[in-house]
Amino acid sequence: MLPWKRVLRPLAALLLTAAAVTAPATTAQATAQAAGAPSSGWNDYSCKPSAAHPRPVVLVHGTLGNSVDNWLGLAPYLKVRGYCVFSLDYGQLEGVPFFHGLGPVEKSAGQLKDFVDKVLAATGAAETDVVGHSQGGMLPRYYLRFLGGAAKVNALVGIAPSNHGTTLNGFTNLLPYFPGAEDLLAKNTPALADQVAGSDFLDRLNAGGDTVPGVRYTVIATKYDQVVTPWRSQYLSGPDVRNVLLQDLCPADLSEHVAIGLFDRIAFHEVANALDPARARPTTCASAFD
Repeated sequence: MLPWKRVLRPLAALLLTAAAVTAPATTAQATAQAAGAPSSGWNDYSCKPSAAHPRPVVLVHGTLGNSVDNWLGLAPYLKVRGYCVFSLDYGQLEGVPFFHGLGPVEKSAGQLKDFVDKVLAATGAAETDVVGHSQGGMLPRYYLRFLGGAAKVNALVGIAPSNHGTTLNGFTNLLPYFPGAEDLLAKNTPALADQVAGSDFLDRLNAGGDTVPGVRYTVIATKYDQVVTPWRSQYLSGPDVRNVLLQDLCPADLSEHVAIGLFDRIAFHEVANALDPARARPTTCASAFD
């Protein structure tokens, strides 16, 4: 007999998320303002890229994240290493403060396009590098392929990206057995529906290949990912692609989907290598103290 409580719990959480985030917001005003609070040392539009790091870095948060909380670890890590660092909010839903990345991915990619143009205009750079976590590592690929981003992006680094969607350990296969569940996701939280493996959006995104010419791609995955599953679905195929498993760099690293993007300095070290391959240094367990 199937362990039904174990099977249904993640699915119920997925559906509850779709319903809850569209309910009237009751979050305190201070919380609502948090996503727009000034970041510490990044989003400085007076920053001019250096000769050592000539491209600004744009950080793209994941589903239910925002431009601040997703990057409290990585943004300062890159900033202290001499990068001009910027982060945006995207995928906002009306009446839902703080938790973003829920709108249609196609529309969110348009927000990224506008933000990159703003960063390039402010910094005077010709190109940017993009680093994204989860959905934020996948949606820039729509910008690159369909919105002209390939001419403005040198490298895309995806941290646990949902490049080919997720099965949530097989739980999304149960959606058809719950009448109205798929419609609930698509209507209330389009980004969740877009990221289900086999979605129409992902079919369009990945048709004809994973990459576009002229962009370097890096994927950093963890085998302990419990959100974007199977974890190998995060990998890309094509020219100028480097797929990295965190545990190949440090077998002792137990980071899962959230930790790899929020505070894993071993993953951060590999991000820095991807941004500046000419100065790359081996990433090991000791990189946690770098």
